[in-house]
Amino acid sequence: MELTWYGLSCFRLRGRAAAVVTDPYAPALGLKLAKLDADLITISHHHPNHDFTGGVKSGRIIDGPGEYEVSGVSVLGVHSAHDDQQGDLLGYNTIYVIELDEVRVCHLGDLGHRLDDRILESLDDIDVLLVPAGGGSALDATRAAEVVRQIEPRCVVPMHYALAGMKAELEGVDRFLKEMGAAAPEVQGKLVIQAAGGDYETRTVVLEPRV
Repeated sequence: MELTWYGLSCFRLRGRAAAVVTDPYAPALGLKLAKLDADLITISHHHPNHDFTGGVKSGRIIDGPGEYEVSGVSVLGVHSAHDDQQGDLLGYNTIYVIELDEVRVCHLGDLGHRLDDRILESLDDIDVLLVPAGGGSALDATRAAEVVRQIEPRCVVPMHYALAGMKAELEGVDRFLKEMGAAAPEVQGKLVIQAAGGDYETRTVVLEPRV
């Protein structure tokens, strides 16, 4: 499975037989999103920075909790909150567990709180965790690192942090990397990962955005 980051919370997951795009953003964000195609799009919550489906050619849109099967891709949407007040401030968010090529990817969307037992039960055996790390309306660096430790993924990729040209008030990624003890990781153009078993220590990967 190949994972490419397009800035903010937008990724393309490409497997042998299908592709998934997560949280595509509108041009008003200040970044230029490449014209993408996919078999399905996941939307964590409805906001122009996360639900610009007009920028992606896709056969299916998933925008809420539930279990889905599209083109051989298994998707589990898990209800969560966009803030630490049970959604009273900013509403709700959907966490997605996307499985393709036997690799389990968890996209936390704009999660705003630590995870309770109900959510954690759905997030087992995660190979790649995509975690917001720049604060704003989602997790800041400290809370993001706490959530990573709750889930214990094989690999963690930070997202939703400040980039040049972005019209959003977010922190950079450096503080999160310090929290993870990964102050100077290698920046990769994309992540290629296969299913694997056995013991592991969580690895932090920083992806170069395709913007």
